[in-house]
Amino acid sequence: MEENTLSSQPAAPGAIRTEEMLVNMGPQHPSTHGVLRLMLRTDGELVLETIPHIGYLHRCAEKIGENVTPVQFVPICDRLDYLAGMNNDHGYSLAVEKLCGLEVPERGHYIRVIMCELNRIASHLVSFGCYGMDIGAFTPFLYAFREREYILDLFEATCGARLTYNYLTIGGASLDLPEGFVDRLAWFLDYFEPKIDEYNNLLSYNYIFVKRTANVGVISVADAIAYGLTGPCLRGSGVKWDLRRCAPYEIYDRFEFDIPVGMPGGSNGIPPEVVVGDSWSRYYVRMLEMKQSVRILRQCLQQMPAGEFRAKVPRTLKLPAGEVYLEVEGVRGQLGFLVVGENKPIPRRVKIRGPSFCNLSIVPHVCRQVLLADVPAIVGSIDVVMGEVDR
Repeated sequence: MEENTLSSQPAAPGAIRTEEMLVNMGPQHPSTHGVLRLMLRTDGELVLETIPHIGYLHRCAEKIGENVTPVQFVPICDRLDYLAGMNNDHGYSLAVEKLCGLEVPERGHYIRVIMCELNRIASHLVSFGCYGMDIGAFTPFLYAFREREYILDLFEATCGARLTYNYLTIGGASLDLPEGFVDRLAWFLDYFEPKIDEYNNLLSYNYIFVKRTANVGVISVADAIAYGLTGPCLRGSGVKWDLRRCAPYEIYDRFEFDIPVGMPGGSNGIPPEVVVGDSWSRYYVRMLEMKQSVRILRQCLQQMPAGEFRAKVPRTLKLPAGEVYLEVEGVRGQLGFLVVGENKPIPRRVKIRGPSFCNLSIVPHVCRQVLLADVPAIVGSIDVVMGEVDR
């Protein structure tokens, strides 16, 4: 902790002299959602400036991608956003398939959507539970991880892993769904959907939670677009933009689902204190997205055909000369992969557009002239994962 004197001018008689103070929040602070350091310039309880310091989790992921084959790089993708490994693997696999002209079998498409939407729910549950703890509510964390265990059990039964999966790969999926998976998933959806309303009654509409998050950290539409925000952070500001609907990939154009966005308080049961683009709106968009993921999963179970789950991929897959950039709607926003080939098994260039990196860039702008206690509420509502920021 350092002190920085504002002025050397003598204080007026009877006036209270204050000094600015530099305060470190992190990199191990529980409210920073990972190894993120925030340097706060404060005047008492007022935060005048916030400067993020990143790089504590940098692991050279892109450079690794330029030294191994695409199939070997898939496990590294699991470790970008380590709460949504399936979505990372999916995005990179789609980019390589587009470059190589590979066609995924129908069943493989449905398996991919099932895994990505399950992982979306699991990640949003972590966000819901941890955000409650940021504000001071411990019980939601227990509820969220109780339901998340059912999803991780499904993942474990499918590929043997619970966090980093290496399951969705080039050409489809590495294994077919195990026996009994469809019945277990159908049971889980029936069990889980009513729980979302329970979460809302427990936390979303809680008086203290609303007071801590409503009209706090408001991000306007213009600022959200200017800073490159995507995902729930952009939709929380009222922008109806979701690549699954606006620029469909995989087979998302076959499903019916809505795009939740931030709405003004007093409508649709939303607390009157809420302002579009505030911390509560970003949080609540994730709660609504879990319901939409359930809708998509039910349709997948109804439509999924039998047959092959992976295309026949050559053991030594050569990437043709050229480049391709492809984005998917990850859990935290638009996750993009640039892959450049040169008729070799190993790509010449791999570049990753991590949504958390762009979403985090607005922190200095939005964490100004706010109270010290508001900083965890704002950063928690952005829901960053540092593995995706540092890459």
